[in-house]
Amino acid sequence: MFRQFPKIAIVFSILICAGCTYAPYYANRAAGGGTDAAEGEQHDLPYTAHDSFLLTEDVLRGEGILFEVKPEDKLVTLWKDADVGPGVLGSLVGKDPRYRYEIEVVPLTARSSRVVVNVRAEDIADDDIPKYNATTRLNLFAKIDALAAKFPPSGGTPKEGGVNYALLPNEDLKGLAKRATGNEDNWRQIAQDNGLKSPTDGANLPSIWVRNSLLSESQKGAGTGN
Repeated sequence: MFRQFPKIAIVFSILICAGCTYAPYYANRAAGGGTDAAEGEQHDLPYTAHDSFLLTEDVLRGEGILFEVKPEDKLVTLWKDADVGPGVLGSLVGKDPRYRYEIEVVPLTARSSRVVVNVRAEDIADDDIPKYNATTRLNLFAKIDALAAKFPPSGGTPKEGGVNYALLPNEDLKGLAKRATGNEDNWRQIAQDNGLKSPTDGANLPSIWVRNSLLSESQKGAGTGN
């Protein structure tokens, strides 16, 4: 009778815990524990949050990924089964490994924004989570950039109080500042007005806005596309 006690105790423990939540060592404690874990990535874009949100939606649709639109420029994709099998305890409680993407677009300036993508995983080991990142699985950020280059957003371009310029081939903001204002040092103000950070950030924009107060006399009154 006593020799059977260890076996009985093990079976009894499994029966008691059949309805419990399995909490492996890789659980995301910040998210409240459980089998849930997350890993995030981010990508900055020289577009308004609204334009970046629309670009992200279009890429997801193009990839055939179903998603729900949440308030405040957030997207959540539907759960997708992972291509790894469940662990021993995951099998006991009937949980299959799965993942989804939680995406938020955050405005940085009037004309720039950040796309933040968290991959939310259940019953996937920590070491395997990077395999499901949006850049690894979908090449998401590169596809957003490619779509923006093909169909440049223009919703954030100012229309009054200045002139919209198209950059010339191989021209950066310093070159534009020299051409439009006569002083390449004005690139910093131009960058700030357009939500940019460096002289080369405007390469993918359809136009760059230059305020009238910076323009040289010969450039005042010039139209879009100069």
